[in-house]
Amino acid sequence: MVKRKRPNTPLGDGDSAPSSVGGSGVPSPVSVAAAEGDEVKEEKRPIFKDPDFQHSSKTSNKKRAWRSLKQIVAQERAVQWGDDFVHYSTIDAPPSFKPAKKYSDISGLLAKYTDPQTKLYYALAEEFSTIRSLPMDIAAGYLSLRRANNPMG
Repeated sequence: MVKRKRPNTPLGDGDSAPSSVGGSGVPSPVSVAAAEGDEVKEEKRPIFKDPDFQHSSKTSNKKRAWRSLKQIVAQERAVQWGDDFVHYSTIDAPPSFKPAKKYSDISGLLAKYTDPQTKLYYALAEEFSTIRSLPMDIAAGYLSLRRANNPMG
């Protein structure tokens, strides 16, 4: 590669003058390489960074008023939405395809077994003996806590 000498030009002549770092008069490494005649790679700026971006909280000095969920839902109800418009206060979840998990009525552990007499769920053999020793009204109370149909009495 043959090096060519660049003519000395005074600062301030546009693009041909070497630039300085921070206006300090010290030439930047890119301008030094350009002054020596080497090929200079242009510094690639990331596409996702917008040089003109200003965060909204830095531009406004106004205090932001927070609204509670109750206020947001009340405001949504006041607006006349279309019949097919979906927003978070009206979403109905479709039924699940997975079977519901069963938890023990006594311990709260994941239950694999059901007592055929009382229809209470249990996870361990000790719980089964506890369930069998319970009076019928207590077993009915456990079923009502679980909102299960009371098969007894």
